[in-house]
Amino acid sequence: MTTIAGIKIPDSLMAREATQLVRDTETELLYHHSRRVFLFGSLAGQRKGLKYDPELLYIGAMFHDMGLVEPYSSAHDRFEVDGANAARDFLQRHGIGEDDIEQVWNSIALHTTPGIPQYMKPVVALVTAGVEMDVLGLAYDEFTEEQRHDVVHHHPRGDHFKQGIIDAFAHGTIHKPETTFGNVKADVLALKDPHYHRENFCTMILNSSWKS
Repeated sequence: MTTIAGIKIPDSLMAREATQLVRDTETELLYHHSRRVFLFGSLAGQRKGLKYDPELLYIGAMFHDMGLVEPYSSAHDRFEVDGANAARDFLQRHGIGEDDIEQVWNSIALHTTPGIPQYMKPVVALVTAGVEMDVLGLAYDEFTEEQRHDVVHHHPRGDHFKQGIIDAFAHGTIHKPETTFGNVKADVLALKDPHYHRENFCTMILNSSWKS
């Protein structure tokens, strides 16, 4: 079992299948981002003393951006919903109970909806905490330098992660702009679509505590 920054990566058959599916489906940038989301989310949970199922958190983290890529991107649903639905189908095939599936579904569906997940069950709260740390650098100083270094050593951000994640959001959203109503993806379109105007989640990414 691999341990990174003191966090054990789940190694069950289901977790290994999820890892392989993401590796086969997503870009390297999104794969490493998803693993960092799990690790930063786990570290946040550890720091806050939360009790959670690491395997459910792992599935939530690994699937949270699946809706940005084919064949999981639908024509009309928010990409978060597409990813949540993909995770639900995956968990059902593995015989996971509905209560656990609901936690994972919510963790993915709400990960770009700030202000809500932190009040929900730990799996939901920690997927968002991992995303917010990796993308926006929120709570950056609450992780030790050693933790940040170990996570990024095993799952590199690369030199252009910030721009890459914005491009991934745009690619997965620009064909269905109606899904951005009321959520942060509207900010991505404000940067990428000259006919769309709104400020500005992207500025938060580019100005985050991370260097790249």
